[in-house]
Amino acid sequence: MTRFAKDRRVLYWEEPAYDGHEPRLEAQVCSRSGVVILQPILPHGLNDQQQTAALKALLDGYLGADPVGLVRWYYTPMMLGFSRHLAAACTVYDCMDELANFLMAPPQLTALEAELMRIADVVFTGGYSLYEAKRDRHPNIHPFPSSVDRAHFAAARPPQPPPEDLRDIPSPRLGFYGVVDERMDLHLLAALADALPEASIVIIGPVVKIDPGSLPRRPNLYFLGGRSYRDLPAYLSGWDVALMPFAINESTRFISPTKTPEYLAGGKPVVSTPIVDVVRGYGELAAVRIAATAEAFVAACEAAMTLDKTDPDWLSQADDYLSDLSWDKTFGSMNDLIKAAIAHRARQQRAPAAARHPRTPRQRRFDYLVVGAGFAGSVMAERLARGLGKRVLLIDRRPHVGGNAYDETDAAGVLMHRYGPHIFHTNSDDIVRYLSRFTRWRPYEHRVLAAFSDGLRVPMPINRTTLNAVYGLHLQSEEEARQFLAGRAEPVERILTSEDVVISAVGRDLYQRFFQGYTRKQWGLDPSELDKSVTARVPTRLNTDDRYFTDTFQSMPADGYTRMFENMLDHPNITVETGVAFEDVQSLDVYDDLIFTGPIDEYFGYEFGRLPYRSLEFRHETLDQAWFQPVGTVNYPEQSIPYTRVSEYKHITGQKHAKTTITYEFPAAVGDPYYPIPRASNQALYKKYEALALETPNVHFVGRLAAYRYYNMDQVVAQALSTYRRIAAKEKAAPQGLRTVQIAAAE
Repeated sequence: MTRFAKDRRVLYWEEPAYDGHEPRLEAQVCSRSGVVILQPILPHGLNDQQQTAALKALLDGYLGADPVGLVRWYYTPMMLGFSRHLAAACTVYDCMDELANFLMAPPQLTALEAELMRIADVVFTGGYSLYEAKRDRHPNIHPFPSSVDRAHFAAARPPQPPPEDLRDIPSPRLGFYGVVDERMDLHLLAALADALPEASIVIIGPVVKIDPGSLPRRPNLYFLGGRSYRDLPAYLSGWDVALMPFAINESTRFISPTKTPEYLAGGKPVVSTPIVDVVRGYGELAAVRIAATAEAFVAACEAAMTLDKTDPDWLSQADDYLSDLSWDKTFGSMNDLIKAAIAHRARQQRAPAAARHPRTPRQRRFDYLVVGAGFAGSVMAERLARGLGKRVLLIDRRPHVGGNAYDETDAAGVLMHRYGPHIFHTNSDDIVRYLSRFTRWRPYEHRVLAAFSDGLRVPMPINRTTLNAVYGLHLQSEEEARQFLAGRAEPVERILTSEDVVISAVGRDLYQRFFQGYTRKQWGLDPSELDKSVTARVPTRLNTDDRYFTDTFQSMPADGYTRMFENMLDHPNITVETGVAFEDVQSLDVYDDLIFTGPIDEYFGYEFGRLPYRSLEFRHETLDQAWFQPVGTVNYPEQSIPYTRVSEYKHITGQKHAKTTITYEFPAAVGDPYYPIPRASNQALYKKYEALALETPNVHFVGRLAAYRYYNMDQVVAQALSTYRRIAAKEKAAPQGLRTVQIAAAE
C-alpha cells in the first residue's frame, strides 16, 4: 500500500461504525504511507437499502464529480453495492478468502462476487488453492500467496524482555496470534494443553463470531486478547514454538495464512494442521511440521522444541526459502498487472469495433506455433502434424534442430555432440517404439570413471570395485560390501540435502572424495545447500556392475541424433525455421495455439524474477591419435581441477576413425540454461510461474526448461507424448468444427 501510494492517491474505505448522529465521513492520513483512511459513521437502525444509499452519498461527496483514473480495489464484494456506479480506469478484485464459507456470511455475498468477477479487469487470489478454485471464473486471475515483512518480524530474533503480560507465563511457550473464530480448532487447543501441562499455550487475538464461553479453559492456556501489529514481534520473541491450530473445515479450505512466513521470519519453528497452502508451500521445510491429529500435533510440538539440537540448519534453510518473499515484490507484480489492465482497457476503448474481435482460426496460417526444436518441441510438432493433421510452425533460436542433443561431424570428420554427451537410455518400450520410427539403434552401455590427481581411476557410480581400489580391500560379495558401507555410514535423522543422502549411505570420506568437490564445481554450491535429489540420482552399488545406467534399453541413434530429428520433422504439415526467436514471431497473427519449451520465467517476462540455472562452457579438441581415454566419460571430482568431466565421442557413437574428438566441460554461472538449481526457494519461485502457466489459455508448457526440472531425454519424450494425448483427447471430445482450448503446464 505504501508503494502504491507513491504512484497514486490511495483511499482506504473501512467498514462502517455506528452512532446516533447523521451520516458522516472521518478521514485520517497515514503519516508513513500517505494513505487516506476513510471511516464512514452511520446512525443506528438503517436498513440495507438506506445504509447503501448513505454510503454511496458519502463516497460521492468525498470523490467529487467524475474522478479521473480511478482504480477500484475490492477486498470484499460487499462494498460493490455503493460503488458499482463509479467509472474506473481499472477494477481489481483482491480475493483473500472464500468469504462465502465463513460463519455468518451475508446471503447476498455469492451473487455480488459473481457480479464483481464480471466487471473486474484483474483478479488476485490470496493463495494457490483459492486460485485453483476460481481460475475458471475470470480470464485475468493471478495467485498471490502471503508474503512477509521480514525486517519487522526479524526483530523477534534477538533475546529481549517479554511484554508485561507474557512475563509471568512460564516457559516453554507455544504461541498463536490471529483472529480466534470458527477457523480455530478449540478441541485441538484443549488436547495440546492437556498433553503438555509443563508448557504454556499463549493465544493472542480477538474472539469474533464465536461464543467466548466456548473457549477451552486450562491452567496453562492463556487467551490474552488482541494486540497491535507493531507489538507482535515482541510476543513472538518470547515463544519457543509458533502454532497454527486451524480446524480443517470449509472456512479454512482455501486460506493461505500470512503468519506462516511471519513466524519463520521471527525465527520460530512452526507446527500447523494440514492447511493445503501451508503443506504445499512450506511442507518440505524442516522448520514447519504438519500434523493432522491431536496426537501428531503434540508430538510435532515436542519435536519442534528440540529442533535446534536435532537439525541446527533448520533456520538457515527457512531463511533461504524466505529470501525470495517480500511485499515489495508482490506489489511490483500486482502493480504491473494493474498497469497492463489499464492499458488494455484503454486500447479496447480506442480500437474500432471490428478490431476488437480476433481473426478466426481459418484465416491463420498455422494451427500451432512450437517454440524450441529439441526433444519436447520436435515430438510435439511431429505428433500434432502426423497424428492430428495440424499445420505446425516450429522455430528455434539456434541455427539447427535437435536442441542440446544436436550432433555433427566436425572438421576432422568425427561425429561429436556440440553440447556435451547425450546418452539415450530408458525403461519404456513405448518410447523406444515411438523413436524407432525415425532411427535405427546401435547398442551402447555408458561407463564412467572418476579420476584423481594421484592417478587412481575407479568406476563411478561407486561399486564394489571402487571400494576395493580406494581402500585396498578384497570384498567378494554384496553382503561384505554392505557391511563395510554400514560401518562408514553416518546416521542422519532427516535426509533433506544432497550431503545427507551421501553421508547416510557411504560415510563422510567417500562423500568428500567423490561428491563434495564435484558438486561444488557443478552447482556452485556445497551439497549441504542443495536438495537431496541431486546426489540421489547417483546410486551406490554393492556389486561390480560398472555401467553408468541400468535401464533395460541403452542405445544410440545409429546415424546420430540430428538425423533422427530430421526424419521426425519430415512432414508436409511442419514448417521448420531455425535462427528465429520467439519474440520474432510472438506478435504475428500466424498461429492459434502455442507449444512453449523454453524457460518458463522468460515467457512471463521474469515477472517474479529469474529462475536460477547452471550453465556449461565446452572446450572441444580433436587429437591426432586414435583414443584419448578408456571410456566414454571420465569425471574429475577434485575441486582443484576446473572442469568436471571429459568425454570422448567415438566410444559413444562406435565410429572408427584415425583421430578422436574430446570435450571438456566447465560449469558456469551464466550462459544457456542447462540445469535447474534444486533448492526449496527456487522451487517456490517456479511454483509462482507454474500458477501463471495454468491460467494462460492456448499455451502448453513442455520440456525441461518449461517445467524447471532436470529430465532425461526419455522423460522429455514421455512428457511431450502425454501432452499430445491430452490435446488429442480434447480434440476428439470437442464438437466438430470447434477449436479446443487446453490450459496446461508442464507435468
